[in-house]
Amino acid sequence: MAETTETMEDRLSRIHRAMGEEQLDAVDAVIADLEPAEIALLLESLPPAARVRLWQRVPAEVDGEVLLHVHDEVRSTLLDDMDHEEIVAAAAALDTTDLAEIFEDLPQQVAEDMLRSMDALQRTRLEETLSFGEDSAGRLMRLDTIAVRADVSLETVSRFLRWKEPVPDNTYQLMVVDRNARFVGVLPIARLVSHDPSMAVADLMDQEVDSIRVDMKSRDVATLFQTHDLVSAPVVDESGLLLGRIVIDDIVDVIREESEQALMNMAGLDEEEDLFASILPSAKRRAVWLGINLVTAFLAAWVIGRFEDALDKIVALAVLMPIVASMGGIAGSQTLTLAIRGMALGQISRTNSTWLLRKEVGIAAINGVIWSLVVAVLAVAWFGSVAIGAIIAAALVINMLAAGVAGIVIPLMLKRAGIDPALSGSVILTTVTDVIGFMAFLGLATFFLL
Repeated sequence: MAETTETMEDRLSRIHRAMGEEQLDAVDAVIADLEPAEIALLLESLPPAARVRLWQRVPAEVDGEVLLHVHDEVRSTLLDDMDHEEIVAAAAALDTTDLAEIFEDLPQQVAEDMLRSMDALQRTRLEETLSFGEDSAGRLMRLDTIAVRADVSLETVSRFLRWKEPVPDNTYQLMVVDRNARFVGVLPIARLVSHDPSMAVADLMDQEVDSIRVDMKSRDVATLFQTHDLVSAPVVDESGLLLGRIVIDDIVDVIREESEQALMNMAGLDEEEDLFASILPSAKRRAVWLGINLVTAFLAAWVIGRFEDALDKIVALAVLMPIVASMGGIAGSQTLTLAIRGMALGQISRTNSTWLLRKEVGIAAINGVIWSLVVAVLAVAWFGSVAIGAIIAAALVINMLAAGVAGIVIPLMLKRAGIDPALSGSVILTTVTDVIGFMAFLGLATFFLL
C-alpha cells in the first residue's frame, strides 16, 4: 500500500513523469501500491491515449475490480481496448452483485459466454439481481448472507462457520430466519464468541432490527443507514423472506454517486461525463444545455425589448438594470439550493412545504427591504434622481419576493412532474428572476417617468 500522505495529484504526477520517460517499471510500482478504486480514479484522471497505456499495465487479476469502479463512459473505452478472453476473465473474478453492475456494459458475445460459463445457481442469482431496478436495494444487496435458525445452539453455529470458512467479508452479524426462511432477527458475531456455547440463538439475537425491502430506492437505503447508524442490514421481499444483505461499504458508493449526480446535474451534465473525453462528443453534450439557456436568454431579451423607448430616454435604467436581475438570481439560487438539498434528504413534503414557502417569503421581504434601501441610496447619489432610486428599490423588493417563491415552488413542481430539480431548476429560476426583475424595473420606470 502507498503511504496515506501521498495525494492523488502526487500519484498522477509520478505516472505522467514515468510514462513520459518510458520508465515502465516505475509505472508498475505506482500501480502495485494502489487499491482498485484508486487505480480507477487514476485512469479517469488521464487523457484517452495515456489512459489506454496505463490500463495495459494494470495487473489482470484486478481488472474486474477496476472496471467496477470507473464511470460508465470510461469503462466503455477500457472495454474497447480488451480482447474477448480478457473481458471474460475480468468479469468472472467478480461476485454476482458486482458483475450485475457492469454486465449490461459488456459486449453481447462476452455476456453470452459469461452466462454459458456459469453454473445454474450463479446464472439464477445473476438474472435475479438484474431483474431489480438499477437504483433499488436489490441491486445493492450481497447474496453471500449467512443465515441461521433461532432454535439452534451457539455451538452448532460455530461449527457451521468453521465448516463454511472463509466467512464473507464485512460479516458483522448473522441473519436469523425461521423454518420458512423468513427474517426474524440478527445475531452479532461478538455475542457468538462471548457467551455459553450451549445457549440458543433465540436467547441472544436482536429482534428489533431494521430490514430493507428489496424494492426500496438506493437513496432511501442510504438515508436509513445514516439516520440509524447501520453497518449492515438484511434485505427482504414483501413477505419477509430473507434475500441478502447490504453493508456500509455499498452505501458509501451510493452517497458518492448521489453527490456527484447532484453537482453535475446542476450544470446540466451527466454524472458519467468523462473529464478527458474527446472534444467533439463533449461539445455535443454541452451544446444541448447551452441551447436551452439561449432560449431563456432570448426570452429575457424580448422582455427588455418591450421597453425600448424607456431605455432610449433614460440611460440610467440600462446601467442599473443588471443589479435587479442579479440580486433576484442570487436570492433565488440560495433558496433553490436549500430546497433541492432538503428534497434529497427527504425533509420536504406537502405537509411542510407551505410553512417553508412562508418562511422564504419572509426572508426575501426582509433582505429585499434592506438591500433595496442600500441600492436606492447609491442610485440617488449616482444619478441625482430620487424617482429612479425609489423605482429600483421597489423592483428589487418585487424580484426578491418572486425569487423566494420560485426557489421553493419550482423544485416542488419539477419533482411532481418526475423531473430532477437539480437538472433544470436553476435554468427555470434564472428565467423567472430575469423576466420578473426586468418587467418590474422597466415597467415601473415607464409608468412613472415617461
